[in-house]
Formats: sequence, C-alpha cells, structure tokens
Amino acid sequence: MEDRVTTESVEAARTRFDSSELSALAHLYRGEVYRSTIWRTRLDQTTNWAVVTTGLALSLTFAGPNSSPLPLILLGLLVAVFLHFEARRYRYFNVWRARCRLIETDVYVPMLRGEGVAMDGRWNTLLADDYAKPHFHISYARSLGRRIRKNYAYILAVQGVAYVGKLAIHPTAVTSTAEFLDRAAIGPLPGWSVLLAGVIFQGTWAVLALVTLRMERHSRTAHRLVPIA
Repeated sequence: MEDRVTTESVEAARTRFDSSELSALAHLYRGEVYRSTIWRTRLDQTTNWAVVTTGLALSLTFAGPNSSPLPLILLGLLVAVFLHFEARRYRYFNVWRARCRLIETDVYVPMLRGEGVAMDGRWNTLLADDYAKPHFHISYARSLGRRIRKNYAYILAVQGVAYVGKLAIHPTAVTSTAEFLDRAAIGPLPGWSVLLAGVIFQGTWAVLALVTLRMERHSRTAHRLVPIA
C-alpha cells in the first residue's frame, strides 16, 4: 500500500515528459501540420474560384460596346457564395493551425533553447482539453471578417470599381447623372435602386470586416489558443 502511494506521489510530481512521450508529441505535431496543410489548400481553391470568376465576368462585361454590366452584379452574388464556403473551411483550418502553433511555442521553442519541455499545467492542459472537447475557436462572423480582410476585400473592390467604370465610361463616357442611372437600370428596376443595393452590398462586407477586426483585437489576450491571422 505504501509503495502504491509513493508511486502515485512521484507521478503527480512529474514536470517533464519522457522520451516516449516527446516522440508521441512529435508525431502529433506532424499530424496537425498535415491537416492544416490540407485545409490551407482547400482555402486556396475557393479563393482561386473567386478570382477566376471575376476575370470571366470582367471579360464578358467589357467584351463589346453592347455588353451588359449584369455579369458583374451576378459576380458579386457568386463571390458571396465563395466567401461563405471559405469562411466555413477557415474555421476548421484555424483549429489545426492553433494546435500547431501552441506545440511550436511551448514544446519546440523551450527544447531548442535547451530548457526542456515542461508540463507546467497551462499549455498541455489547454491542448488536452481541446482534444477532449474539440470546438471551433472563432465564430462564423469572425471567420468571414478574416477572409474579407485577407483576400475578398480586393476581389469585391475590383468588382465594384469595374461595375462603376462600366457604367461611367464604357462604351462611351456618360454626360449626365440621368444617363448614368439609365445605364444602371436592370429591366423594371430603376438605376438608383440597383446602385443603392450595390452600396449596401459592398458596405455590409466593409462594416463586417471592421467590426470583426475590433473583436479580434479584443480577444487576442483572452484566448491564447486562437492565433490571429
């Protein structure tokens, strides 16, 4: 009975990993890097789809003097769909990336400094809890905001500028506001309503990007396992 108590006390007092446990951590890290790489590739695929469709819409819109600006409007809706896909994928990618980063900072950095890998009850408990109860580290809204700031702000900006440019100078430059609004009209929809919808569409993404950026800055110190992109 006394030997059993002594053994349990020694195990409870452990502060270092043994060689077999460090080897297991190394394999765990490799697995997390592989998963994050796979999901990083999936993110790039969605962005590539958005870029390709933007180029196609621009080609159709400026193909000839009688070409309609409608492809650029439809492009905005399609880009929104791609953004939805990418934000959902990013939430998964962020889980694997956060785990990799935690292992790098709290396992490999002390090891490279010759300090050894300590079981300090912070990073290892945090990582263990994340494996025991896996969950997304960021909300869907914050994921949308990150992807907008990193990639889709530029795509949406190109779409908006190209649309206004199409109305203003192609095939000839407009000479009055009435002519500009007349070019913006789509079927029974007056031009002013189409332009107002476009401003709301673009403005919504801009506001979302700024609001979620503020949320990111507020949560940097509160959630260590969620790295800021």
